[in-house]
Amino acid sequence: MLRNLSAAFTGGVIGGLLSSLLFWELGRDGVLSWLGIALRPALSLAWLYPRLIVGGLWGLLLILPLLPGRPASRGLLWSLAPSAYVLLHLMPRAGKGLLGLGYGALTPALILLIYAVWGVSAALWHRAASR
Repeated sequence: MLRNLSAAFTGGVIGGLLSSLLFWELGRDGVLSWLGIALRPALSLAWLYPRLIVGGLWGLLLILPLLPGRPASRGLLWSLAPSAYVLLHLMPRAGKGLLGLGYGALTPALILLIYAVWGVSAALWHRAASR
């Protein structure tokens, strides 16, 4: 059981790292501006650290036995939980409207993409490390 918990948390942290680096890279290279999304994260420990810890906590969802043996599908399914949290709770709370449309019309697609990367990488790590 401890191995399963550890693999889930670590998978979430790794997923958080990969998705955060993708998000930062898209902002740095101007892709987000080109898409009309007014977000450009700065790569710093203060920005990255919470994403790693929260990614690890969301990764604990992976201990639930849903879609065993299908890590990519499982990761995509579980990525909907943090995506919904960000789009339906955090963005409106930050004053950017439902789904974060205050940042741009394609913000929901960006959030879904970022968390899909998180989910798939977290589920693949969890599968490999919990064996």
